[in-house]
This record gives sequence, C-alpha cells and structure tokens, in this order.
Amino acid sequence: MDSTAKTTSTINPVRAILHGGPQSIPNETRVQLVSPLDEKIKLPHYGGYEHFERIAAIDTSGILEEIAFHWTMRTELAE
Repeated sequence: MDSTAKTTSTINPVRAILHGGPQSIPNETRVQLVSPLDEKIKLPHYGGYEHFERIAAIDTSGILEEIAFHWTMRTELAE
C-alpha cells in the first residue's frame, strides 16, 4: 500500500448537507456521510440521479464537521 492510500484511508467521514433540488427528496436523505475531500455527490432518486456540488464547509470549532452541497442538475438512468 502506498502512502497516498494510507493517508486517504484514515480520513474520517463528515456530514454533507444537500441543499436545493426536488422537494421530493426526503429530509433524512439530505444528510449524507462523505469524505471531506468529496466535491460532488450523485444521489439516486426516482429513476435518475440528482447531482450536488460542494459549496462550503461549516467549521464550528476548528474541526470540519459538515459540508454544504447545492443541487446542480438531474440526469436520467439510461435504458
């Protein structure tokens, strides 16, 4: 295992808060656990995917706890 793999495997997940998109996305689904390095989230939803991009990190005590993502687009599943 190289040093890069060791470094990324020790990163603790943080909460991602998903803003925007369809109102049919349940509130409990709008909170996801992700790597603090993630820039995008693709959420399966009603036969397609809702895409979210990182907009900001919420830092309350010097420790990254939550990351805000905003909705950018929807794509449909291919048949």
